[in-house]
Amino acid sequence: MKSYLVVGLGRFGTSVARTLTKLGQEVLAVDIDEERVKYVAPEVTHALQVDATDANALKSLGVRNFQVAVVGIGGDVQANIMTTLLLKEMGVPYVVAKALNKIQGRVLEKVGADRVVYPERDMGKRVAHNLVSANLVDYIELAQGYRIEEIAAPQSFVGKSLKELNLRNKTDLTIIVIKHTDGSLLISPGGDATIQAGDNLVVLGKNADLDRVEQMK
Repeated sequence: MKSYLVVGLGRFGTSVARTLTKLGQEVLAVDIDEERVKYVAPEVTHALQVDATDANALKSLGVRNFQVAVVGIGGDVQANIMTTLLLKEMGVPYVVAKALNKIQGRVLEKVGADRVVYPERDMGKRVAHNLVSANLVDYIELAQGYRIEEIAAPQSFVGKSLKELNLRNKTDLTIIVIKHTDGSLLISPGGDATIQAGDNLVVLGKNADLDRVEQMK
């Protein structure tokens, strides 16, 4: 479990904070707007009203203790850039910053953002999943607790056939495509198909089962 700081609780920041919490991570969500803080507080580990452009206020949060910070400040470009700069100067190892356009993105990179995202509506969930899982490449949310996602094959899968893995019987997961490193695709692979090092897997299944696979080594 990692500790995440989410700054800015608009649509994007709130979605990131909620999803990280649902994935079992420790989340401190902050915003300058008290109403936004109250709104998200029941769904995250901690929530505080803070002006993130105030260096002393940020220091009081103990930002060095967070492995990842997500800056989701939207309309105030200056606050977005200043907060990103302060978090990096204070030693946060990995800072993800939201940008509204490419120019703002380049500025955020210059001041130290480790990753810049250009989120469309409801992209916060995808960013959160990607932060938590080293294996996740991309995913599509389906109805009623299911999704399709592309993951890097966990090391524990390498060298094993689908029959040996027996995912369908152990879980509700189905590998629907195997993408090999040479670019070839194996669609609807049979039980004798073997996972190779470097393969990506396109998997369909329940969210809870997929969350577990994302964390496999």
